[in-house]
This record gives sequence, C-alpha cells and structure tokens, in this order.
Amino acid sequence: MKKIATIVLAAALMSSCGLYTKYERPDVNTEGLVRDPLSLTDTLKVNTDENFGNMPWRSVFTDPQLQALIEQGLQKNVNLLNAALNVKMVEEQLKVAKLAFIPGFSFTPQGTISSWDGGKATKAYSLPITASWNVDLFGNLLNVKRSAQMQLLATKDYQVAVKTNIIGGIANLYYTLLMLDRQVEIINDMEQLTKDTWEKMKVMKETRIGYRSTAVQSAEANYYSVQTQKADLLRQIREMENSLSLLIGQPAQTIARGRLENQSLPTNLSTGVGIQMLTNRADVHAAEMQLAQCFYDINTARSRFYPNITISATGAFTNNNGLVNPGKMLLSAVGSLVQPIFQHGQIVAGLKVAKMQYEQAYNTWQNSILSAGSEVSNALVLYNSSAEKSQIEARQIEVLKQNVEDTKALMASSGSTYLEVIQAQSSLLSAQLSKVADDFYKMQAVVNLYQALGGGAE
Repeated sequence: MKKIATIVLAAALMSSCGLYTKYERPDVNTEGLVRDPLSLTDTLKVNTDENFGNMPWRSVFTDPQLQALIEQGLQKNVNLLNAALNVKMVEEQLKVAKLAFIPGFSFTPQGTISSWDGGKATKAYSLPITASWNVDLFGNLLNVKRSAQMQLLATKDYQVAVKTNIIGGIANLYYTLLMLDRQVEIINDMEQLTKDTWEKMKVMKETRIGYRSTAVQSAEANYYSVQTQKADLLRQIREMENSLSLLIGQPAQTIARGRLENQSLPTNLSTGVGIQMLTNRADVHAAEMQLAQCFYDINTARSRFYPNITISATGAFTNNNGLVNPGKMLLSAVGSLVQPIFQHGQIVAGLKVAKMQYEQAYNTWQNSILSAGSEVSNALVLYNSSAEKSQIEARQIEVLKQNVEDTKALMASSGSTYLEVIQAQSSLLSAQLSKVADDFYKMQAVVNLYQALGGGAE
C-alpha cells in the first residue's frame, strides 16, 4: 500500500509540474507601430536609445506657474488620492496571499459543569490550541500569491497612468487659457479697429453726398459681431478656470498664468517607441500585468483538479472530562487528503473560464499597444501640421494687415467700398485667431506625445 501511494503521489507531482511555471511575455510585433508624420506610406524609424517620454515633467513644462499647478494637482487630485488607496488595498490582499503559506492557529477554551441526579458536580475544562496547515504540493497557494503580485503591479501602473493624465490634463487646460487670453487681446485690438471704422463711416456719411446709411449699419454690425466673439471667449476662460481648479482640488477661482508667446517646450521629439512602448506606457504595462494575472489564474484553476492536503495539530491542557485532576497536556495530529471526483462540472468550467479570460486579456493587451502607437502617430502629425500652418498663417497675417491699411486708404479716396474694408478686417481677425489656435495645437501635441510615450516621471 505504501508503494502504491508513493507511485500515485509521484505521478501526481510529475503531472503538476506545469502548475509552477512562471509567466513569460508572449511574442509581440511593434514594427511599423508609429506612422511617419511626413509620409503617407512609410512608418517611422524610432530611436530606442532616447525617449521623449522619459523626460521629467519639470523639464518638459518649464513655466513656474504651470509647475506649481501640477504640483498642487499631484497632491490634491481626488482620482490620484484614490489610486494611492487602491494600491494600499491590493498590498493588503497580497499580504493575505503570502500568509496563506503559514499555519493558521486558533484558541478555543471550553469548560462545562455537569451533575447527574443531583450528585456531585463534575467540572471539565479544555484549553486547546489548534494549528492547521494547507500543504501546497500542487501550486494552488503559490499561483494565488503570484496572481496577487501581478494585480499589485497593475494597480501601481494605474496609479502612474492617473498621474500622467493629471499632468497632461493640467498642462492642456493651462495652455488653453493662454490661447484664450491671446485671442482676447486680438479681439480687443479688432474691437477698437472696427469701432474706428464705424466712426469713420458715420463721418463720411455726414460729409459725403450719396454715401449710404447701409455702409454705417454694416460697420456697426461688424463691431457688434466682434464684441459677441469677445463675450464668448471670456465665457470659455471662466469655464477653463473652473475645470482646472477642479482638477487641482481647489474651489473654482482665477488661475494665475503666464503668456502664450513666452512658453518654451521641447522640439526634439525623440519617440523611442519600439519595445519601450511596452514598459513606459503605464496602461500598456498594466494590461500585460492583467494578462500575467490571468496566466496564474489558469494555473490556480488547474490545481483544483489535484488533492487538497491539510495537516492539523492540536495541543490542549485538559482534565479529560474531570477524570484527571490537575489536567494534563493532550497532543494530537491529523492529516487529511481531499481528492475532487465530481463537483457538478464546476472545476472544469472554472478552467475553461480562466482560459477565456486569458484570451480576453491578451486581446486587450495587444489593442493597448496598437492604441498607444496610434496616439503617438496622432500627436506627431498634429505637431507637424500645426507648426506648418502657423508659419503659413504668420505670412498671411502680414499680408492681411497691409490689405486692411490699403483698403482703408482706398475707401478714404473713394477707391474702395465699405464692404471691402469690413471683409479685410474680418479676414485679418480670422487669420489671427487661427494662428493662435494652431500655436496652441502645437503645444497640445507636445503634451499629447508626452502622455502617449508614458511620461510623468519625476
């Protein structure tokens, strides 16, 4: 019988060797992950030695007022505070998984007093301490612990991802405010310009024979149109200030800030995607850790097919129901083995579900890699197109400024109509606002690229 038991146990151990295997990253192809922003067909040859996403955020966002806002957000943002609490909760769960390897102890003192037919009372007492140990021959506890470790890593990755998003969100809102401030300045200048045109047309109507009132009306309407744009911009500024205040954990209030033209952002945007995309992006790494967690969950599901071996030991100081006085120590040990035979299909179903969850996690991980590459591509093309448009618009603005002056001079000498003046002013305003927006989009592209490459380092 001993030989048979030994052979059965050895066979079980040999068949369970796969239960102790560690997770290894599946093959993944990152070639062509990022499109070249200057080519319609080629993919970007990335530099894996340098990575813009590795730069500390203080080196990327150098505006002192923006840095102060980011630091406040990292201290007070509710989502980041909750992410830190999530990490602590998972750490506690991991402690429980590690302590499962240690025997459990319990102390259950008992005492009784009994009397038969009014006879002398018998006092019985027992002070037992019981230890129970689950022998992890088939990796159940080990894989549960490893799964908890992967969960902890994924939770920490989520905390980093939240931090990166907060930094990027604060920077984007800050630069949005700077853009709106600059557009308000342009609108103020245009407001004065259109008012001067309106006043000049009123004088011309009064001093020139045949100068129609419709010219004055059109100039007045153009002046009011500029004022409505200004009111809309002021509303947007207030909304952006409210959003930024909420993000940094303070009541809605005015945000101290610099000027758009004084901002300085990195222009050497080395991406370093390749395999680094798998580690620098916290969300991508978190998706892989969830995949590893599912891998160990499969091992755990497999281990449920094997026996569960438990050793229990009890030591009690007892008088053995009043037979021994004073009491003596009573020691006992019991070993038990439970082999599942028929569990209503629950074990088999559990393994199938674990395998399907692994496939889902693998698909999610692969998709997170593709999404990261797409975000990098979008940020690069936004930066390049915005920079190109800004240069063109700068030349366009110079032409339109001269056009406004020349049209006003022609109008004064009756060589041009009031409609041409209004059209020239409107075109200039539109070009100026567009250039400010494209300057902002270029800055926004830097922020987006920093996030897409897993930025957020100290």
